[in-house]
Amino acid sequence: MKRKELVRYLTQEGCVLSREGGKYSIFTNPATAKEVPVTRHTEIADFTVRKICRDLGLEPPR
Repeated sequence: MKRKELVRYLTQEGCVLSREGGKYSIFTNPATAKEVPVTRHTEIADFTVRKICRDLGLEPPR
């Protein structure tokens, strides 16, 4: 999945970009108060996308 698509999905689901790290963007889900780093690669593997969504308490995108 493209990083752009993942970021768009996370923001539509209510997650916010809390800060920028060295190689990662840190997204927070205000509903669950969980933070997850999202790498800045242009292409992110599907299993990584599922893990990011699961850690934030969201359903993975289809």
